[in-house]
Amino acid sequence: MTRKSRRLILISACGAVLALALGLILSAMSGSIVFFRSPTEVAAQGVAPGTRFRLGGLVKDGSLQRGPDQTVEFAVTDTNATVQVAYRGLLPDLFREGQGIVAEGRLEPGGLFRADTVLAKHDESYMPREVADALKAQGRWQEGKGMVEKPDDSKPAPAKPAPAKPADASTAITDKTLGQRSER
Repeated sequence: MTRKSRRLILISACGAVLALALGLILSAMSGSIVFFRSPTEVAAQGVAPGTRFRLGGLVKDGSLQRGPDQTVEFAVTDTNATVQVAYRGLLPDLFREGQGIVAEGRLEPGGLFRADTVLAKHDESYMPREVADALKAQGRWQEGKGMVEKPDDSKPAPAKPAPAKPADASTAITDKTLGQRSER
């Protein structure tokens, strides 16, 4: 065997081992991948019963029902569709109606989502990214403002206030180093 052929065999063997390792890693990860869906996507796509996924949205007002042995039922909505959720366990301290949550679990044949895990937002400006993206797509979420009411076409848009002008334009100077306006 020449040097060149030995090198080619070694490189081929290393490539085969790497391809096998990559294949094993990808097949092991395929069982742990969990997709996010909004209630509208669940309704529109007809998710098969038994499918594991993350459901995100807002806890619908008036839907929270507590049962015995830490069982809880509530509805998750994105304002277009609603999915009923059943959960057994302790809810996060900040869990309440009208707040954003992400629940991970499986869809049952009757359309009930049986959650294993429920995550709630942790402060007033936080919304799980997936939930915010779904609400943004519907025009119901704005960065920095949170949930916004859907515009009603029957009402006229409010007039924007005119920008404030200084009392006397000759006395207002702009400080270029600080970028602030000061009066003389």
